[in-house]
Amino acid sequence: MDIIQTTDAFKALIENIKSSTPGYKDPLAFGIARVDLGQLNIDKTLQATYPLINWDENFGSAAIFIKALSEQGIEVDFTQNEAVYTINLAFLKSCLNAFTPYSDEAHGDAHKNIQVVSALYSQIVNSGSLEGEFKVVFLFEDGACESVEATYLKLYALSQAKVGLRELNLNGAFGALPNVAWSNGQPIELDYLREFEIELKLANEYPHIDFVDKFPRFLQHIIPADNTRILETSKVRFGAQLAAGTTVMPGASYINFNAGTTGVSMVEGRISSSAIVGDGSDVGGGASILGVLSGTDGNPISIGKNCLLGANSVCGIPLGDGCIIDAGVAILEGTKIGIQPTELQKIMDVNTNMKMEGEIFKGKQLAGLYGIHYRQNSMTGEITASRSTREIKLNADLH
Repeated sequence: MDIIQTTDAFKALIENIKSSTPGYKDPLAFGIARVDLGQLNIDKTLQATYPLINWDENFGSAAIFIKALSEQGIEVDFTQNEAVYTINLAFLKSCLNAFTPYSDEAHGDAHKNIQVVSALYSQIVNSGSLEGEFKVVFLFEDGACESVEATYLKLYALSQAKVGLRELNLNGAFGALPNVAWSNGQPIELDYLREFEIELKLANEYPHIDFVDKFPRFLQHIIPADNTRILETSKVRFGAQLAAGTTVMPGASYINFNAGTTGVSMVEGRISSSAIVGDGSDVGGGASILGVLSGTDGNPISIGKNCLLGANSVCGIPLGDGCIIDAGVAILEGTKIGIQPTELQKIMDVNTNMKMEGEIFKGKQLAGLYGIHYRQNSMTGEITASRSTREIKLNADLH
């Protein structure tokens, strides 16, 4: 592309690219990634690191990237769910020519894509970085994951709260991501370690392996909010989403990918994949929120606001606001729960859409209700429910 002198000329270029490119459509998401390649399989991507992702935004930058690829003889396939292309110095130079009217603002929040292109261009020119280590990635539809690069783009979107939890299609993610050894944030092929084990160990160069997994850790890619605390890096998997103010304690805590918190929360237990914890809630030490593969009949669990899961409790049903499960108590869909008539009336008073009769209920019947305290009678062993003393803030959409 020629050097563009004015913002009006830039806008005209964008319109021309969109109108003259067959089948053109704006991407759902896109970004430039640095990729870690295999030590044995040098064409195999092990990890993708994005300094910036664009999600349903910055379509002008996407058009420039697509045009720059076209000038290198690469025609973007808009019919695919995802598209991944290797970029080179000529691609970056062409993008910089188009971005010239905004070059003085490259460090502003509004033009982060220019900063990415400019920084990468300088890095390659000054240090001779391998151009094959950088890719531009587009998502045109939220389909099943196919490539490492596109899977990481989705995981970034989740962890940076560009999209809500449980809103993305992550089918195929485990098949797309390779199982690798992680050493100081870098992925290493297991086949490489096996093949060169003798030489590496004799030379005292065998790496310290932190863990082996398909997913990296959250803090390898994400900078949390200032008031968010993660006391042990292994406790949060990449693809988790932590709202500002969340504290993740060491010990029995863990937050899986596509799971997390929507507000200020204390996490000392396990939040399984697809589980969501609301603002002001406390997941006590060793407490476990079941995932969709753990006996919930495929129903993802949401914990409401201002809830408390006692130490070593198990939650297998969704909870409304202001609920408590006592320490050591397991509330599953099939758990039989006794409720005295007076307590049932109190529960119905705060759940105005609830019309129930009887004294014995299954956990599934109480799913999502507000203000319930689940406990176990220490004399009889019976699981009971009563009106919680925790503050209830009703959902205006439901009440």
